[in-house]
Amino acid sequence: MAEPGGKTSPQVRLKYNVSGSSNWYPYYIPNSPDSPGIISELLPQILSRAGVGGEIVPLPPKRTNQALENGQLDFDIVSPSWFPNGDFGPKFVKSSPIMLIKENVITLPGHELDWQDISAIKGREIGTVMGYLYHDDKDFIRADFRSEQELIKALHKHRIPAAISGDYPALYWSAKLNLPIAIAAEHSSGDLVFRLRKEHEALLPAIDAAITELKKDGTIKTIIAKYTQRLQP
Repeated sequence: MAEPGGKTSPQVRLKYNVSGSSNWYPYYIPNSPDSPGIISELLPQILSRAGVGGEIVPLPPKRTNQALENGQLDFDIVSPSWFPNGDFGPKFVKSSPIMLIKENVITLPGHELDWQDISAIKGREIGTVMGYLYHDDKDFIRADFRSEQELIKALHKHRIPAAISGDYPALYWSAKLNLPIAIAAEHSSGDLVFRLRKEHEALLPAIDAAITELKKDGTIKTIIAKYTQRLQP
């Protein structure tokens, strides 16, 4: 129920899981209360300013999307660029953009020229993260690993020729593990948004207003910089 000013009744509580992965640096960093990640820091602020309660429901990566479909979760944070034709389907609505996110093909140094065209992944076995969404995963063979960290290791063990990863996670784990990588073709680029179950559509104006406020006062920019200023490609 909306209150004057566009905020909703604090009795409204939305169930969510921060990430479909066990570790999504720099967006979700488990067991790190002082630096839990961009999305982990932003979500409570967005919900609070929107006057909406939140309840984290811990789930294994493979169950997150199913939980959204059956209503066990009320929303998640995703990019339309991860979905075929950018379509979430009839059960969902989306919020205003929160921030940009980009994915690239990554490979070992010296092999990036082989992967400069995104069509090179077609029909090939490509490293992916278990539970993640890829708009074109019917075009290639998924080789699922637990996290971006494991993708970097798999590249260096020659278990896969290339992988798909967000640029920030790939750069972070490459530096952390001291295992160099090369960034090749762009796989997707878009905005992170709320993917909200349609029965909660009445909450969108308050959520959108909260995102706008956090952009205007510099909160979103400051939190992004905290995690990414040392991770420039």
